Amino acid sequence: MKDLQPVIDYISRYVDLTDDEKKHLVTFLKITKVKKRQFIVQPGFVCRHKSYVVKGAFRGYLVDNVGKEHTLSFAIEDWWISDYSSLIYQEPATLFVEALEDSVLIQIEYEDEQKFLKEIPKLEKFERIITQRSLAFHQKRLLSNLTKTAEERYDEFMSKYSAIAKRVPQYALASYLGFSTEYLSKIRNRKISKS
Repeated sequence: MKDLQPVIDYISRYVDLTDDEKKHLVTFLKITKVKKRQFIVQPGFVCRHKSYVVKGAFRGYLVDNVGKEHTLSFAIEDWWISDYSSLIYQEPATLFVEALEDSVLIQIEYEDEQKFLKEIPKLEKFERIITQRSLAFHQKRLLSNLTKTAEERYDEFMSKYSAIAKRVPQYALASYLGFSTEYLSKIRNRKISKS
């Protein structure tokens, strides 16, 4: 159970589980080691797991019809990542989820999650809370993309997530922020020359 403690600690921030509930929950969890550049989700295959990052970094992205990558999400330690549409609807994924570093995950299979949500009702509350928080985050991101300049989006990201910016490739960060790698370099160079 010690290796699974990080996800128990995460869940315990939102709901109080008894020792018996914790012991039961860990029977549904598995630890997975992932190498840098390995995919845990790929388009065309149904996503079977929700993944909690114990160690490492990931990005979720799609490739459009002309081959351009669009980064939708990042995940580092203490974050979750998946292709949630594929996972929830059990339909083929549209996203790639790729390890940016050698990583360790705690994974929950879709069927097992459905089972433990019935068996441990408190976890329904946990799921509701993290779903609401995720929805609010994505709404803020969408509004930011619609109303802020590229430089404002960059500044906002750096003020909130500078630790991620240090760990992800420049092309992935630029893609997440909605502009080219060259434009990201221009923004960074302007910031350096101003300081």
